[in-house]
Amino acid sequence: MRNIPVKRVDLIFEKVTCKEIFLKTLELKPEEIIQSVIESGLKGRGGAGFPTGLKWQFAAREKSNEKYIVCNADEGEPGTFKDREILDEVPEKVFCGMAIASRAIGAKVGYIYLRGEYKFLVPKLEARLNEFHKLMKSVGHDFKILLRLGSGAYICGEESALFESIEGKRGEPRNKPPYPTKAGLFNKPTCINNVETLVYTVMIQKYGAAHFKDLGTKDSRGSKVFSVSGDTPKAGIYELELGMSVQEFVDVFGDGDTKTVQVGGAAGFCVPRKRFDETIIGFEGVPTGGSMKLFNSSRSMYNVLHNYLDFFTEESCGQCTPCRVGCQQLLKGIEAVKKGEKSSKYLDELVKLAATMKLAAKCGLGQSVGNAFSSIVENFKEEIIY
Repeated sequence: MRNIPVKRVDLIFEKVTCKEIFLKTLELKPEEIIQSVIESGLKGRGGAGFPTGLKWQFAAREKSNEKYIVCNADEGEPGTFKDREILDEVPEKVFCGMAIASRAIGAKVGYIYLRGEYKFLVPKLEARLNEFHKLMKSVGHDFKILLRLGSGAYICGEESALFESIEGKRGEPRNKPPYPTKAGLFNKPTCINNVETLVYTVMIQKYGAAHFKDLGTKDSRGSKVFSVSGDTPKAGIYELELGMSVQEFVDVFGDGDTKTVQVGGAAGFCVPRKRFDETIIGFEGVPTGGSMKLFNSSRSMYNVLHNYLDFFTEESCGQCTPCRVGCQQLLKGIEAVKKGEKSSKYLDELVKLAATMKLAAKCGLGQSVGNAFSSIVENFKEEIIY
């Protein structure tokens, strides 16, 4: 593992001529496009980190007259706001990434599922889409992108719940398998990628897989766009090379009194000061969909944890018992400990419950609750007890 200092990168927001890049892509066979993405080492930037090229390959191998490309722009993770900026600044690169994916897997229709709170972007996106569709027609590529607005439900960031929402149903996760590449939107083979992931596929076609692969580490290739917020004098959006330690990140973005960094939003991990040096920001350490929230000594970690659990309890779709009941019990549990109604040992039982939720919950919401819960309880137990 090589140590990566904090390094600014300019790939995501770089202005490019999408027509030139897509014409270059049309000269390649679908399998050549997919291979270039595989060789780049690009993993999904939504947080899960599944290899993008493999996802495209699985969908391409499916035999179907209908396939879909879906852009997940339902940026609902607390503390994440970088996809909004990408769609506002370089929407053509998102469209181009979807077109490249459509060429790779053989899809003629794509959907952008846009967070409901981003409705203000619709007029601009629709105007740019009109120009994009003219471009697709001029180069002879049969591909159309449709916009769909979410309704504010956090659960619809989960891919299968997102499909249900587009189809006009209640946004609830589906059982898996089958996976989206086999039976996704409208039960057809579907590739669903994050906004940022799609833009990186454009830059890979522009500069080549080797250029992207040279950035980052063996397990975390490339760069990443971070939404930096909290107790920091440098709040904002930054594209940085993956592989830096949390300490290196704090040295640049901290306020001199950073006691912990929440990596990955409410669904992520709370990294305490004592582990800053040893914790890598990347898939070999703590992966993140983009949210980096810094907390200094003035913050109560009990209040932070209570806020997260209140959020998860509200946003649980209620479909599965581990998540529906588990979120409620975790919230009630820390309240009881804080009031002295339960002993500090009860926190150990709650940690076990969170671990059970990770195994038994139906989707990523219930499975990820334990990330923030366990890391805060284990590292800031005294702030919950007293």
